[in-house]
Amino acid sequence: MAEHLASIFGTEKDRVNCPFYFKIGACRHGDRCSRLHTKPSVSPTLLLSNMYQRPDMITPGVDPQGQPLDPTKIQDHFEDFYEDLFEELGKYGEIESLNICDNLADHMVGNVYAQFREEEHAAAALQNLSGRFYAGRPIIVDFSPVTDFREATCRQYEENVCNRGGYCNFMHLKKISKDLRRQLFGRRSRRSRSRSHSPPRHRNHDDRPSGGGRGGGYSDHRHSDRSRRPRSRSPGRRSGRNRSPEGKRNRSPVREGSAERRAKIEKWNREKEAKSAATTD
Repeated sequence: MAEHLASIFGTEKDRVNCPFYFKIGACRHGDRCSRLHTKPSVSPTLLLSNMYQRPDMITPGVDPQGQPLDPTKIQDHFEDFYEDLFEELGKYGEIESLNICDNLADHMVGNVYAQFREEEHAAAALQNLSGRFYAGRPIIVDFSPVTDFREATCRQYEENVCNRGGYCNFMHLKKISKDLRRQLFGRRSRRSRSRSHSPPRHRNHDDRPSGGGRGGGYSDHRHSDRSRRPRSRSPGRRSGRNRSPEGKRNRSPVREGSAERRAKIEKWNREKEAKSAATTD
């Protein structure tokens, strides 16, 4: 019986645990869901709920005043936000992937999934981001059970054939340009080779996200001086900063698969039930 429950954990056949929460880290039913949403106590992945505010949120392609928006400006706005967030999260450790949802449903719109190389780096980021604000809005951050984005991503969207549009229940991940991806995620290999860096991107400052962009949107009464400290756009200026504990820089990531993650969450469920039974007794 135990083996059977473990084999169906987090799948559609599991009548106890929500499969969408396990795969996507979010569920359209929220707290009203009839199945459990067991939040992990530790994970390499963080969910920053509804953080990205696209300029055409009310009507796609149109600004709040009803004027059409240039798709290039929409993309520039997104990439400025992406780069700003990448640099902020990079203070706490090596980032394996940074994914931002283009979905429109309330439980997924603007969701940001940041996957770190090490779980302790994700924990440090969660501790430091909790209670802070971005562009005047509180940052809602928590550990996410999502570790395999292949299971969470809508394949039809990637092939431009998804007929559910922005209300699909699987992730529609917004893409950044190849140049920006090379600039951000290529820093790791450049640091290990020669610490050389590519020229910074040039972009109109007026097109940056509201709240200042480039770190200006973050606020924290506890660390207000740090949040206002100017930061350079050039990656070479930051190459000397140690972003990971000594001795762990070259450690290969050990990424859990779906089976291992299901087993871990099943263990958390059993521990929670045991604590609940002990309290009742």
